[in-house]
Amino acid sequence: MPGRDATLYSMTICFIDSPVGRLALEAEGEALSAVRWASTAEKAVGRPSPVLKEAARQLARYFDGKLERFDIPLVQRGTDFQNRVWRMMRDIPYGETATYGGMAMALGSGPRAVGMACGRNPLPIVVPCHRVLGSGGSEGGYSGGRGLPTKRHLLALEGVVLP
Repeated sequence: MPGRDATLYSMTICFIDSPVGRLALEAEGEALSAVRWASTAEKAVGRPSPVLKEAARQLARYFDGKLERFDIPLVQRGTDFQNRVWRMMRDIPYGETATYGGMAMALGSGPRAVGMACGRNPLPIVVPCHRVLGSGGSEGGYSGGRGLPTKRHLLALEGVVLP
């Protein structure tokens, strides 16, 4: 179709089993475009691209405690504000956390807007929305996997102790 992004037509999907459930990894062209929790009924689409193979390898290393920062080409489609939040999340170091309020202050916004952008993150784990907490170190929310138990698991994997 004229005017449509050609990468939409070259999407591939593969699946990996992880300590937080079965994950679907999606690529558009040569970039990782989504990480999401998948059912066992879902099937792969296309042949795993090099970026999906590398994403699977890096996620396995992350879950083994051997990778602290992902180095994969990413594509994230969102509003300007969402993209700013997602860039800020990528800068939160492994084993550390930020707060919705602190991020909001840095962005000139409100904590709720930051939380909404976190919830729309198409690349959880790789873009570490699990590292964003509520005020006073409260867990806040988490929309991936089993919700807060998944967020707690990811934080514990990184050595973060919640109050």
